[in-house]
Amino acid sequence: MTKENDTELKKKDKEVLNSICEECHNNDESVYQNLILYGFKICKVCKTSKTIFPI
Repeated sequence: MTKENDTELKKKDKEVLNSICEECHNNDESVYQNLILYGFKICKVCKTSKTIFPI
């Protein structure tokens, strides 16, 4: 493998890890968006449920 391919694979691995919800462990695009906006790695479904039922 070349250095470029290695860095590309690492970048893809980070993207996959940043798109897994900590609550339900589903892979969703909104996890990365919520990580940037709010600092939590949760999907939009878990965010909504935490907002409605905060316990």
